[in-house]
Amino acid sequence: MQEYDIIVLGTGLKECILSGLMSLSGKKVLHIDKNPYYGGESASISPLEELYKKFKVPGPPKAIRRGKEWNVDLVPKFFLTTGQLVRILVHTEVTRYLDFKVVEGSYVYKGGKVHKVPATEEEAQTSDLMGMFDKRRFKKLLLFALNFDIRNPRTHQDIDPHKTTTRDLFNRFDLGLDVIEFIGHTIALHSSDSYLDQPCGETLSRIRMYSESLSRQNASPYLYPVYGLGELPQGFARLSAEYGGTFLLNRAVDEIVMENGKVAAVKSEGKLFHCKQLICDPSYVPNRVRKVGRIIRVICLINHPVKNTHDANSCQIIIPQAQLNRKSDIYISVVSYTHNVASDGMYIATVSTTAETNNPEKEVQPGLELLEPIVNKFVTVSHLLAPNEDGNKSQIFVSRSYDATNHFGSECEDIKDMYRRLTGTELTFGGSRHQSHNSDDD
Repeated sequence: MQEYDIIVLGTGLKECILSGLMSLSGKKVLHIDKNPYYGGESASISPLEELYKKFKVPGPPKAIRRGKEWNVDLVPKFFLTTGQLVRILVHTEVTRYLDFKVVEGSYVYKGGKVHKVPATEEEAQTSDLMGMFDKRRFKKLLLFALNFDIRNPRTHQDIDPHKTTTRDLFNRFDLGLDVIEFIGHTIALHSSDSYLDQPCGETLSRIRMYSESLSRQNASPYLYPVYGLGELPQGFARLSAEYGGTFLLNRAVDEIVMENGKVAAVKSEGKLFHCKQLICDPSYVPNRVRKVGRIIRVICLINHPVKNTHDANSCQIIIPQAQLNRKSDIYISVVSYTHNVASDGMYIATVSTTAETNNPEKEVQPGLELLEPIVNKFVTVSHLLAPNEDGNKSQIFVSRSYDATNHFGSECEDIKDMYRRLTGTELTFGGSRHQSHNSDDD
């Protein structure tokens, strides 16, 4: 009979990060996945033929046959240079296993056209996203956000981060609707307008994080791993294994065994593995999750850079919801052969959004039009799933599905929330894992 502190079902990015962190803290961890590959819902598919097979699309065309050169993310996302995910990577030193490239540009759709999000002072001055007076007000807000420290009331200038709404904050700076849309959706990266009536502290910290990420790179604030996002779960799996974690891939899960309402073991291919806690993605516990929305993603293979992006080999384009009279934004991420995820001269562009109608493909049409001509496209419409309970009673901790955004903000919030519920402590990042492993003040 084998006993573990924690069993992890699924090798999605969140599950692998938590598995790595738990192994790192001295827990005995067993990882089981029904798939033969790492990544679960967030895997990268290779070779290219597997992508066509998965989506039951005939092909690939002869022109792009070199299948082994492809790594296609099912859930593509970029990360901010100073964002939470980079902090987790640095803290755990998983950066040793990965190489990154800066994403070449960030763009926003306005009035039927794609515009570059200003990345430098010069670009801000010449940008046609804002009028002259708006540029000054925007700069004032930016400086305020950069100097704002939630713990230092002297930086608040009569603005209460817990009470002043973001709408009131923007009114104080006399910002017009165009500038508000641009700041809220492309810099603070909110996916709908509900943030305007919430306390402004969160938005200020998002603006600050974006600006600090940008100051590190100058092209855009985003990074993307060479060989695709599939490298991330594998990196954290290596970390877990390094600290004693065990992995069983391509293995069926027969049953989650409960005793007095609490998880006691996992039965896999007739064998019992005992545990005190269980971490898993929603696919392993369909009776413990609920549907909270639907996501459409369209993966497009194209053989040209996207128009009006200055021939960028990689970029992000956001279509704010108000531009198309929607409730949520549409996101486009573009990566290419320069990241070793496609054959020479080829690009992978993915359009994603939260579905609002019974015809999700029609909803993303404006995004697809920006990518024309498209060699092939692969469409998924999936349910956004969330756990029914916090896991305190059952000790089963279920992650949320990946949302439509193409950055890791909500994923990192979910990881931190699950970590807090699993351990009863906050996930903090102080120095490298060696320091945190050997000191009590982390």
